[in-house]
Amino acid sequence: MLLTDPGRELLARIAAAHPGDLPGLAEATALRRAYPADLVAAAMAQHELRLTARAKFSRAMDMVFTRGGYEQSTSEPVAWHRARRFAGTARVADLCCGIGGDVIALAAGREVLAVDRDPVHARLAEHNAGVYGVAGNVTAHVADVRDADLTGVGAVFIDPARRAGAGDGPRQRFRAGISEPPLEWCFGLATDRGATDRGATARGATARRVPAVCVKAAPGIDTSVVPAGWEAEFVADGRDLKEAVLWSPALATTTRRATIIASGDRGAPPAAAVVHALTPSPGPGVRVAPPGEYLYDPSPAVTRAGLVEDLARLLGAWKIDEQIAFLSTDAEAATPFARTLKVIDSAPWTEKRARARLRELGVGAADLRRRGLAGDVDAIRRRLRLAGPHRATIVLTRVADRPWGLICADPGTPLARSGAGTG
Repeated sequence: MLLTDPGRELLARIAAAHPGDLPGLAEATALRRAYPADLVAAAMAQHELRLTARAKFSRAMDMVFTRGGYEQSTSEPVAWHRARRFAGTARVADLCCGIGGDVIALAAGREVLAVDRDPVHARLAEHNAGVYGVAGNVTAHVADVRDADLTGVGAVFIDPARRAGAGDGPRQRFRAGISEPPLEWCFGLATDRGATDRGATARGATARRVPAVCVKAAPGIDTSVVPAGWEAEFVADGRDLKEAVLWSPALATTTRRATIIASGDRGAPPAAAVVHALTPSPGPGVRVAPPGEYLYDPSPAVTRAGLVEDLARLLGAWKIDEQIAFLSTDAEAATPFARTLKVIDSAPWTEKRARARLRELGVGAADLRRRGLAGDVDAIRRRLRLAGPHRATIVLTRVADRPWGLICADPGTPLARSGAGTG
C-alpha cells in the first residue's frame, strides 16, 4: 500500500510538513479528505516508525519498515562492521533478512540472496536496499529459509527468531530450542547436517553445506551451546550491548571477542565508525586488592565474552573482588573497553557514613551502580538525601567479600578535579 504512487506521495507530504514530529489531529483529518482513511493511518504509523528508526539508519526517512522488522533489524554501524568479515566472498545469503538492515551492508560490493518467508519483509528489503543504492546486488526470495537453494553461495548470514505469525506479529528473541529455524539447524549449515534436516528434506529442500556461516543471536545466549571451533563475538555500540555473533570455524579467528563500536557522529558514514576488539590474551592470574585511585567498569561486551581478566592484564589492573567484574589501578589507563572513574572515596558501605561524605563533597546528583549487593537503588538514593552542585557515580559492591561503597566521578569533571582523595 505505502509503495504505491499514492502511498509514496502521502509519505513525502507528511515528511515535508513534519520532518521531526507527527501531524496533529486537524491535519490528519484533512489528509483523510484527500486520501483513503486506511492509507492515511498506515502512512501516519510509518512516519512515526521512520522517526524512531533514525536511531539506527541514516536514511530512515526514505525507508519503509514494519514494527517487528525494525525492532529486530541491525543498526548501520553494527551491520557494516559485520559485513567486513565477509570480504572476498562474492555471493552471500541473508536468511531471515527482515526489512534488510544487514542486506544493505552486505550488498555493498557483493551479491546478496535475501530470503524471508514474509513477502512483505522480502519486498521491503529490496526497497530499502534501493534507498542505499545497492538494489542491483540484491535478489529477494520468499521462502522458508530451510528451503532456500544455496547453490553458488559462498557464505551465509542468518538471524533466527521465533515468529508468532506471518507478517508483523510479535517475536520472541533468540534462545536455544525455540528459535525459528532452530539453532541446531543454523549451526548445521556449516556441516553436512545442514542439508539433512528432516523437516527440510520432507519439503524437498535444496540447502547444502556452506562452511562459512554467521549466526546473529541475543547477547544473553548461553555460550555452552556454541559448537567447538566457533567464535562467539559480543558487540556493543558505545556502552550498549547489542548482540552476540557466532562465526563458524571457516570465519572464526579466535574463540571469544568483545567488540566496541564507537559510532561517534551519527551523521558520519557507518563504515567510518571506529571499531575496537578485545580477544583472549593468556597470561598470569590477576591479583585481587582493595580499590586504588581509578575504577574501571568493563563494557558488558567484555563481561559477556568472559574477558575481564584479559582486560585487566591489558591495563595492568587488578580485581577488587574475586567474583566482581570491577577493575582498579593507581594511574589512569585510557581504554575503550571500560568506563573509567576517578575514585573520590572508598570505604566499607554504610548509608550513614556515605550520606555524610556525599554532603561534604557537595554531591547533588548521582548514578548508583549496584553489583554484588542486594538493595533497592531508588530507596537508597532517597535516603542519601543528595544536595549540592556536583555529580557522582556511587558504586555499591563487594571488596574481599565485604559490602563496599565507592564515590566516583568521571575524570576531568569538577568533582574529580577537586583533589578529594580516597577515604
